[in-house]
Amino acid sequence: MNILVCIKQVPDSNKVEVDPVTGVLKRNGVESKMNPYDLYALETALRIREKTGGSITAITMGPGQAAGIIREAFAMGVDNGVLISDRKFGGADVLATSYTLSQGIRQCGVFDLILCGKQTTDGDTAQVGPEVAEWLDIPSLSNVSRIVEQKESSFVVEMDMTHDIEVAEIQYPCLLAVDKDIFIPRLPSYVKKQETKDREIKVISLADLEDKAEKNYGLNGSPTQVQRIFPPQVNNHREVWNGEGKELAEQLFQKLKELKFA
Repeated sequence: MNILVCIKQVPDSNKVEVDPVTGVLKRNGVESKMNPYDLYALETALRIREKTGGSITAITMGPGQAAGIIREAFAMGVDNGVLISDRKFGGADVLATSYTLSQGIRQCGVFDLILCGKQTTDGDTAQVGPEVAEWLDIPSLSNVSRIVEQKESSFVVEMDMTHDIEVAEIQYPCLLAVDKDIFIPRLPSYVKKQETKDREIKVISLADLEDKAEKNYGLNGSPTQVQRIFPPQVNNHREVWNGEGKELAEQLFQKLKELKFA
């Protein structure tokens, strides 16, 4: 089985600067890690390959530093890696991101199964996976918490729908967006890390895609425009009052009036 796993590099901290002009995260130079949900997708791919054989390709979109998570995927046992990287892809919303990924996937061949994490910790939209499937014109299922059965031409899976567990069968080629705890992700292997340290990572830019129209990528291809984004203000102001009950009650009442709560 030919499996593709979509992974993403996300900030390793909540202290991330925002570009005041474009309203997007400044990712360059920021400590990063693999999106935690994508680790479950990778483990799912590795478990399926152990049963059926085949190969696994990890694909990510981002700046050059995003190649680091592909190296991590190699150390977990992934066979091939692809980095979609071009300045013209920067600032993409979920629609432009999913379109770019779908274009990159088309350059990598035909896959029986595409896996991705349910969502990312920096966006939390849970939309990119299903949208990639739409662009590729293949069926998809989200919130997959368990693979019940793998048949000759389909998967039977369970989906955690918060209040219910839904069971569905899906024909492949297909895309599954997996939830956490579908499997416990394995740790990267130091031996595999050393064995794959020189393994080639295929880099795809806009010039390599079938659709080369810049209007469809990055900020140009993003119908969602951020009006304003800013870190929350931290208010550490406090007052300490001492006194008897009636006196404290009167102070509290006056403070509420001052703040126009009363």
